[in-house]
Amino acid sequence: MMHDFKTLLVTHEGPVLRVRLNSPETGNAVSGLILDELLTVLGALDDETDIRVLILSGEGDDFCLGGDRSEFPELLAEDSGGLALRALGNKARRVCDALATTDVVTIARLHGGVVGAGVGLAIFCDLRAGADTCRFRLPELGLGVPPAWGGIMPRLLNEVGAARVRELILTASNFDAATARELSILHTVVPEDELDAAVARWTRPLVRRSPSALRTAKVMMNAYGNAHRLADATLFDAELLSSALSLGQQARQG
Repeated sequence: MMHDFKTLLVTHEGPVLRVRLNSPETGNAVSGLILDELLTVLGALDDETDIRVLILSGEGDDFCLGGDRSEFPELLAEDSGGLALRALGNKARRVCDALATTDVVTIARLHGGVVGAGVGLAIFCDLRAGADTCRFRLPELGLGVPPAWGGIMPRLLNEVGAARVRELILTASNFDAATARELSILHTVVPEDELDAAVARWTRPLVRRSPSALRTAKVMMNAYGNAHRLADATLFDAELLSSALSLGQQARQG
């Protein structure tokens, strides 16, 4: 997988693909370019038949401090109706869906701040390991926008449960790694210097699994996990987010 990425560091080590968000100066804020490059990586996985595991991590002090909000005014200036924002939201949904449905096992390696869209990228990975110093937050309501990014709401409801998700979203409060483990946002919590070893404990047996068995297991888990959903309401996420931001911009100008 040879590409000249600007926002990612990608290394291919036999059956393991390591993908690192590489914009530490912004806290690895999720921009349109990061989404484009993640889509390139995830879209190429079907052609890389030797890859069994993808490890997603972040460069610098934080895994990801959320979406790149500096892009929103520019996108609204291009089109006050929000078409460009909807396109950005749809990219986010495609990335998250690809993380969840790709044939390979996806592992999130988390450290530092994991905020907003960072929680979204992590929660769509199959397995999630975090340093004991991780700090989590879903800040959207505090920023005046709905929690409509990448289809995160139903994924959180499935993984965490409605009562606790309601609390996290309505309060927009910080929570630590121990709480994230209790909520099943993290599967394991270790000191930061043991994080790579914790990920390796999952990776070593996974690369020995039958590719067809892994693929079938993921298809089954995704199918059973979504069996109760009569329609995919996450299709409206981009519309909801762009509408909220457009209305907010109009109110400020008014």
